[in-house]
Amino acid sequence: MTASQSTLITAADRIYVAGHRGMAGSAICRALLRSGYGDPAQGGALLSATREELDLLDPSAVAAWFVTNKPTIVVLAAAKVGGIAANSAYPADFLLENLKIQTHVIESAWRSGVRRLLFLGSSCIYPKLAEQPIREEALLTGALEPTNEWYAIAKISGIKLCEALRAQHGFDAISLMPTNLYGPGDNYHPTNSHVLPALIRRFHEAAEASAPSVTCWGTGKPLREFLHVDDLGEACLFALEHWQPGPDQLQFLNVGTGVDLSIRELAEAIAAATGFQGEICWDASKPDGTPKKQLDVSRLAALGWRARIPLAEGLASTVAEFRQQLAQQSVRL
Repeated sequence: MTASQSTLITAADRIYVAGHRGMAGSAICRALLRSGYGDPAQGGALLSATREELDLLDPSAVAAWFVTNKPTIVVLAAAKVGGIAANSAYPADFLLENLKIQTHVIESAWRSGVRRLLFLGSSCIYPKLAEQPIREEALLTGALEPTNEWYAIAKISGIKLCEALRAQHGFDAISLMPTNLYGPGDNYHPTNSHVLPALIRRFHEAAEASAPSVTCWGTGKPLREFLHVDDLGEACLFALEHWQPGPDQLQFLNVGTGVDLSIRELAEAIAAATGFQGEICWDASKPDGTPKKQLDVSRLAALGWRARIPLAEGLASTVAEFRQQLAQQSVRL
């Protein structure tokens, strides 16, 4: 599908991607550009602003930016993110900053006349013990996983704000809930990153040092689903182009592969991809998090979109990119 074909967005749209330098935001920008959006020759633009250029925590600055730059389409991919350790250490930061970012961008988009907005949530919005695979209807039916509830509560608020503006004011706001992401642009901080990039860094360093063993958090038993971020970018583009929920339909959809594996299996796959040949040990005193988190992706599949990048292929390319970034001293921390 190209921007010249009939879709809900056009090549003449001014598309603002909030969080364009993050992993998800940069993948969305790549998908938009590949399909011909943001072309100045056709009156369009792909808009972005760095944190130095626009502080999304400042409501006045955000409102003024929208008035000046006049976006017609907005993708909200900006967020404060991190793994179990970061969420546990900074609960107030995760709740406050994400609530502010979402509220400021979504409200300014609505008030300034943006035609269409896509909000990116997270699969952590669902109850810890939700029935598997998790359908969208599971939202708000049970207690959240304590290790990331602050981030989850903020994301749920963003979904509900989009729904409220659609119900009361007819604002065309939709939301997607991606599963665990990995790929280009990931954060490899030794303690504040998510599980997959943290394991890549740990096993790479162990392989380089010929370490006899690597110790991983938890038991290795929890099951997780992983989506390559370029698949997410294509899913966001697909939703912007084609998905227009009716007034009585769900206004958020799951995005994932529909396939999960254990953290132990993931660690073994990353060890193989990095060339680590030592022993993998498990520290059961550390938290496991949710026992299983697999998304039901049937609704998005019924609309015509499915993930394309297999995990083995994605891991190989991600490890290669990580090593290239190390050599160039450009690893994101």
